[in-house]
Amino acid sequence: MKLGDTFIEDTFAEAFGMRYTRAIITADDDYWLEAAIREVTGYSASVIACDAETGVERHLSPQDTPDGRPGAAVLIFGTSVAALGKAVANRTGQCIMTCPTTAVYDGLNDGAERIPLGKHIRYFGDGYQKSKLLNGRRYWRIPVMDGEFVVEESLGVNKGVAGGNIILQAVNRACGLAAARRVSESLAEMPGVITPFPAGVVRSGSKVGSQYKALPASTADAFCPTLRGRVTSRVHPDAHCVYEIVMDGIDEAAVSRAMAVAMRSAAGEGVVVVTAGNYGGKLGKYQIQLRTLL
Repeated sequence: MKLGDTFIEDTFAEAFGMRYTRAIITADDDYWLEAAIREVTGYSASVIACDAETGVERHLSPQDTPDGRPGAAVLIFGTSVAALGKAVANRTGQCIMTCPTTAVYDGLNDGAERIPLGKHIRYFGDGYQKSKLLNGRRYWRIPVMDGEFVVEESLGVNKGVAGGNIILQAVNRACGLAAARRVSESLAEMPGVITPFPAGVVRSGSKVGSQYKALPASTADAFCPTLRGRVTSRVHPDAHCVYEIVMDGIDEAAVSRAMAVAMRSAAGEGVVVVTAGNYGGKLGKYQIQLRTLL
């Protein structure tokens, strides 16, 4: 199968079940909102080493936020409810509460499970914190140096899907970067999906395991152009640059939609092949076939 001059390999992306929550972050203006987003979504590319995978799902107008201020919906993925709860509380306390004018609200009120948030962070108020119950939802007001930090007591949690991906192979770095950027921009603000890596793009794709026993993952040598001739390579003979785009979503349908958009965006001048990363179907619950999506 081809999209223009780009060959779509007959393979699948192997994705995994994870838990996710949606935090609504607001601030007085876009400057402070973006400052909070940069902090809370930092160091969260992969749960291989990070406590969570995060990203902006979409920006919200003041008409769509609980307090009538500029906002953003941030999706946060973790390996379990307990791990997610710890990561969200730590990131909220260290990255959002510290940012001037911010507040945090639950964006998944109908979640199947819940994790505590303001319930834990309230103790920073040292006894001066106050709570308010509105329409069945409890909020905490924590005194800080510019007024009060408002945070919802808990956030909803649902089952999500992480690790959907495509791998594009280009004739050179310029073509590869252009294609990767097209994909990243096409997925920005897509409901129900985030791309947790830098600008949505991975240059250091990984495989499970390593010759060093302490490492759970190591470089995907089959996709490294410089290792052709030394390993069993999956790099096309005409390709000299490979990038992966990883997508996390609220369900398999959301990830599948994102992968379809990503393939169509990646295809183009200088992109010889689009494939995907998998482990033979032995690790992930979800096997998302590339050609079926198209």
